[in-house]
Amino acid sequence: MAAVDASLLGGLLAKWSYRCGLHGKLSVTTHDIFVAQEKRLPAPLVLAFASDFHAGPSTHPEVFTTLADELVRRQPDVILLGGDYVSCKAHDVAALCERLSRCKAPLGCYGVLGNHDLWADDEHITHELAAVGVTILVNSNRPLPPPFDRVTVCGIDDPWTGRAEVSKAFAGAGPIRIFLTHSPDGLLLLDRERFDVGFAGHTHGGQVALPDGRQIISAGGPLSRKYGRGRFEVPEHGPLIVSRGVGCSSIPIRINSDPELIICTLHS
Repeated sequence: MAAVDASLLGGLLAKWSYRCGLHGKLSVTTHDIFVAQEKRLPAPLVLAFASDFHAGPSTHPEVFTTLADELVRRQPDVILLGGDYVSCKAHDVAALCERLSRCKAPLGCYGVLGNHDLWADDEHITHELAAVGVTILVNSNRPLPPPFDRVTVCGIDDPWTGRAEVSKAFAGAGPIRIFLTHSPDGLLLLDRERFDVGFAGHTHGGQVALPDGRQIISAGGPLSRKYGRGRFEVPEHGPLIVSRGVGCSSIPIRINSDPELIICTLHS
């Protein structure tokens, strides 16, 4: 990680890239998802999902300012975060937390850890995120506050770098289940557990891609190309929505894979 930090000149390359427009422009992707009528949502539930921030030398922090501005404008009921809060050093999460402190959701903010967080210092990152109101779920779940307490957010540890235990993540979950996994590879670990909507990141949508979205660079993991970006209907589950992420990993550029905020509305 120290070598990566040094090769990026302590953020100077990211600053140049951002000013040249090579970090891309944040886009907002919206989805409507309908759960079974018998599960009885009291009203439409608006979820915001963002992932792969990579605070540190590869990502200019103004990207997080733009994201926070959009979250404040959209005012979702719930904010969900998909991990990889930093690229190299745990203390870099401060730049992200400063912006997230402006983003309040009435039903809470929940996240999972990514491989870069575990390579850095996940305890420090979890502590700093908790200070700005983010609950990190590691093989655990939380019901939303009433009247949405039939909805449970279930989060697993990173599928390969961590120790994912899906049975613990879903234990006691309510009838409407939101599945959070850093990587789409979490699908491989589900066994008999079911979800109504799932969210993943990790892939960056390739970060550098062809104009039609085909990835030139692919993240690690057996499902990273198959579930590279967008919405996928998963048999016997609800859809899995895979984000292109927000920041830059390893190289401070995005081509044909702009940063993304996902807004998803659940309906009965």
